[in-house]
Amino acid sequence: MKKNKPVISPVMRKLSTYIAGAAKRPLPARVTERAKHHLLDTLSAMLSGAPLLPGRRAIEYVGAMGGTPEACVVGTRIVTTAVNAALANGMLAHADETDDAYYLALVHPGCAVVPAALAMAERQHSSGQALLRAVVVGYDICARTSKALGIERFRSAGHSTHSYGGTFGAAAAAGALAGLNADQARWLLSYTAQQASGLSCWARDTEHVEKAFDFGGMPARNGVTSATMVASHFTGVEDVFYGDRGFFHAHEKYAEPEKFVAGLGLDFDIMQTAIKRWPVGYPIQAPLDALSNLMATHKVSARDVERVQITLDEQGARTVNGRTMADINIQHLAALMLLDGDITFETSHSAKRVRDPKVLKLRERIAIVGSAALSKTKTTQAIAEIVTRDGRKLRHHTREVRGTATNPMTREDISAKSRALLVPVMGKRRAEALIKAVLEIDRLRDVRMLRRLLQN
Repeated sequence: MKKNKPVISPVMRKLSTYIAGAAKRPLPARVTERAKHHLLDTLSAMLSGAPLLPGRRAIEYVGAMGGTPEACVVGTRIVTTAVNAALANGMLAHADETDDAYYLALVHPGCAVVPAALAMAERQHSSGQALLRAVVVGYDICARTSKALGIERFRSAGHSTHSYGGTFGAAAAAGALAGLNADQARWLLSYTAQQASGLSCWARDTEHVEKAFDFGGMPARNGVTSATMVASHFTGVEDVFYGDRGFFHAHEKYAEPEKFVAGLGLDFDIMQTAIKRWPVGYPIQAPLDALSNLMATHKVSARDVERVQITLDEQGARTVNGRTMADINIQHLAALMLLDGDITFETSHSAKRVRDPKVLKLRERIAIVGSAALSKTKTTQAIAEIVTRDGRKLRHHTREVRGTATNPMTREDISAKSRALLVPVMGKRRAEALIKAVLEIDRLRDVRMLRRLLQN
């Protein structure tokens, strides 16, 4: 007796076909170039994140696990399983607030997708071109998962869009590199849905260790786990998204399934993902931009300031207002900008500057306001207002932050940011070699050839 042929929904059919063909599907030149930017940015985040507390914890943990030598842990001599490497590198990538972010989807794609893609590319001896294509499909699925779940409504209910999106994005990237066909891609998505989890209480993590796991390590690990299991002939539910007790049934309060596939293959979400100009939390990018513009235009600095008011979107204000960690505390970073004229990785992570009396005194004169109007805008915006000691009232409204989709960084900008992050941890010569290798990675026959530059 023949089995009934399973009914596959249009959403699942389109997604699985898209993932299965990703590693061999040519990309527009502009998308390939942007993928190189995000790959370089995320690798720089990993290497600069390795010496930080979340990075050290991840390295210690994975280093003790052993495992088949398939992929490297960046910044170390460890070569371990692809699953373990994805976990560690994901935590390294979000050990800090240096990695990229997609504001309108509430996800950090790079710290989940790139570690998963890198680990699987090493495991499979994939080419640099295949890696770039997998990264692009990972960003697509990462952002679209969050959109299909309602973004802010989903997060407000306590779920973590960053974890859910990252998990599906990582799985898509890893599955594409594993060479899964469309049937296997459906099983890939089923195993991924079973592992999709995350609570937005990550905001209460004061040392960034769990947050690094929630945003980067867990999604990257889970995505590679799904891909390697299906590559090892695991079968699963034919369409996890639809039907009784399926994914969208479980999340029907928020679900908008059609957003998973609308414009898929035409509208690339990597093009909408921002690369941070400064190595600090994403909601602080626009306020720093507004402050730096005021300082440059009116030649003001900390000694001229009577008081400051910074207005940003309501969610951003809640996320960065008065936080314990220096690099996500908006008052602290605004004070540093006024005092130093810029923000660097070193200053944003300096424990000494957190206790600096000049910084503490200036922080008291900085007020933060959440704006409902700015919450509705389609770009990341902020308003900085300064009242000077001589009575002047200065105001700047940043509407398009450098590094965002509407004001993207150039190849030279990305290289400069990476150089600032890489040189302190690997020296100028190796940093320049890595930057060059990544920007020419589509010529690389085997991604494993990058190991000599990624490992200490």
